[in-house]
Amino acid sequence: MTIVTRFAPSPTGTLHVGNIRTALHNWLWAKKTGGRFLLRIDDTDAARSEERFADAIRADLAWLGLHPDGEERQSARFGRYEEVFRDLVGSGRLYPAYETPEELELRRKVLLGRGLPPVYERSALHLSEADRAALEAEGRRPHWRFRLDHAPIEWNDLIRGPQRFDAATMSDPVVRRADGSWLYLLPSVIDDVDMGITHVVRGEDHVSNTALQLQMFEAMGAAAPAFAHEALLTGAEGKLSKRLGATGVAEFREAGIEPEALVALLARLGTSDPVEPIVDATVLAETFDFARFGRAPARFDEKELAQLNARIIHHLPFDRVAAALPQGMSAAEWEAIRPNLSRLAEAGDWWRVLHEEVTAPIDAGDGEYLASAARLAAALDWSGDPWAQLTAALKAETGRSGKALFLPLRRALTGLDHGPDMHALLPLLGRERTLARLSRT
Repeated sequence: MTIVTRFAPSPTGTLHVGNIRTALHNWLWAKKTGGRFLLRIDDTDAARSEERFADAIRADLAWLGLHPDGEERQSARFGRYEEVFRDLVGSGRLYPAYETPEELELRRKVLLGRGLPPVYERSALHLSEADRAALEAEGRRPHWRFRLDHAPIEWNDLIRGPQRFDAATMSDPVVRRADGSWLYLLPSVIDDVDMGITHVVRGEDHVSNTALQLQMFEAMGAAAPAFAHEALLTGAEGKLSKRLGATGVAEFREAGIEPEALVALLARLGTSDPVEPIVDATVLAETFDFARFGRAPARFDEKELAQLNARIIHHLPFDRVAAALPQGMSAAEWEAIRPNLSRLAEAGDWWRVLHEEVTAPIDAGDGEYLASAARLAAALDWSGDPWAQLTAALKAETGRSGKALFLPLRRALTGLDHGPDMHALLPLLGRERTLARLSRT
């Protein structure tokens, strides 16, 4: 069996961090098993769906490296939904109901007031044809409900384990509104059947939806996919904040977060595996396992993401980052400076250190020392390791060691007290620039 997963966002906004995690885990499972990852644009809500959001979703997935193997749009499948709708009406699994929202809310309050669960009482099933005709003559149009079989609903969730719902305690779900528009539940089932979806990975807030949908698969005479319901994300201090919950790719990019860092964090978040600076997502796919997921909420920490981002940057090859670096920066320069970066934008600061004038704070008493350094640097063999040669010669001549030996040189050459390994940096500065900076005093 070929594994087929899907990511099904609605184009009513951009992807946020929870959406990204869902898409990633579906992609990882498909990649691990040699299967297919599909994108389904759930655009049945014509009033709220916008093409610009569909385009943004595709662009965000591409930035993350999550390239779908195919795409479907629900708005192109209304004919198929009508076909299944007629079949389910004919088999008695869909029925019309005429209650107004106000009437349903009143019934709900009455049941709660009696200490009873607010379950729909199926009043619509007792209407005669004459009753329905009279209601429609009043101008009422029916919404449509799926009639549940009042039997236990059971499945083995790939993350949560054995699940059981009593359908008798659940309301028959509304699947179609009075204006003819569709709600989420039934079209999603029809799509999963037609697209050959074998696994659905989504948040645990969909568990009760799954119970309802399993009977819809059965009513269509189709096998249901396997389900994996993940614990939801929380923030570092508990509940995921509204701001963080809405944080999307644009905000991460603006903050200097690389896609590899976001993928590396979200791939392992909520599992027993350690979060590591893994650049290659296929390596993450190899270890992806639903058995490693826990039931506790998954903690998303922006500070952890920032730290991981720095570690990821330290592993990024030159070809991956060249387009984002200052024009003219070489591979050797990138390899020298990347251990000191937390964001790619900081490469510009080190470009200026390498190629522009720097202000060097020189302590009193170091002028003569730096003059000696300039004299010794002029005689070095620059084809070898000039930093090792220079510091060895200065130590022998001046008796300095440790901080007193190294810090004045770093300050004079870079204008800073810290930075990349000088063994790598000095050859990049070159002989002439090094002599000029050491001789300024």
